[in-house]
Amino acid sequence: MERVLAAGMLAMLISIVAGPKFIEFLRRNEMGQHIREEGPERHLVKQGTPTMGGLLLVFSSTVAFLTLSHYTTEGLTVFLVTLGCGAVGFADDYTKLRHRRSLGLAGRWKLVLLGAITVGLAFAIEDVGAPTDVYVPIVDWRIALSFAFYALLFLIVAGAANGANLTDGIDGLAAGIGIIGLLTFTAINVFAYTRSGQLATEQNLASLDMAILGAALIGGAIGFLWYNAFPAEVIMGDTGSMAIGGALGAFAIMSRSELLLILIGGIFVIEALSVILQVASFKYWGRRIFLMAPIHHHFEMKAWSETKIMVRFWIVAAILCGAAFALYYRYFPGFRPDLVG
Repeated sequence: MERVLAAGMLAMLISIVAGPKFIEFLRRNEMGQHIREEGPERHLVKQGTPTMGGLLLVFSSTVAFLTLSHYTTEGLTVFLVTLGCGAVGFADDYTKLRHRRSLGLAGRWKLVLLGAITVGLAFAIEDVGAPTDVYVPIVDWRIALSFAFYALLFLIVAGAANGANLTDGIDGLAAGIGIIGLLTFTAINVFAYTRSGQLATEQNLASLDMAILGAALIGGAIGFLWYNAFPAEVIMGDTGSMAIGGALGAFAIMSRSELLLILIGGIFVIEALSVILQVASFKYWGRRIFLMAPIHHHFEMKAWSETKIMVRFWIVAAILCGAAFALYYRYFPGFRPDLVG
């Protein structure tokens, strides 16, 4: 368990110490954020704020994880999905900077790349022999999906990555919610590890490895948040938001708790749904449900401060994640054989 704490501390230390030099590098190379004209007016003051700060999060967590990992298939799979989604976000950020516009990589190319990541994830699942069913807590159902399970993988990875990306619109919002979600999956995997057996030879190193990665990502995100808190010195960019979203999706899949992602990533789900509802409502009825979508912009238009929105969204995320962990603690040990001591 010391490795879990050490991973978090190491990543946080790297992120905080490297932060000022990294931000200065971004400024020196004019890697500033381009703000959408149709966004809230008060966001225009953020024009030129260094972006792609997610690289700091990814780098610090990578060093910590690779230093302390047991290199299990499950842990490496979540790690590679995180890097893959971060790379898609980086391509999007780089396109924006290169063309000096707020629009980046075309949506279809994002989906193609996320699909390729999902294929790699599917191979890893086959390699560890994981079942292709989904467990429904409370009612205690196991739903066999067969080949539909692989479509679900894409929905989870793409949905989580894009949901996190949509949430990254206010200083500290996506980073804070990401930390809360990652903390929940880290706790789930620590619980899975400690319940997997009393003897060292019986304990599930895959869960420990995922806990180490979760702690590393949390440490990196905390260090990043140190500079991203309002008013932000650096913006996460798609690099960081898609990495966090991809990590949460991969954690849900590899820990066999897919449905709990609806709660753990609840704010991301709400943000994505607000965009879908807004587009559908305007297209079919010519009316807007929200003053502006995603929904955090709706509250900005109602004159809420960024800090107020951020803290209240964090509170909601913490409540949802607490409920998810309670469900895991109550129902999942009986579902997963490796949790039965």
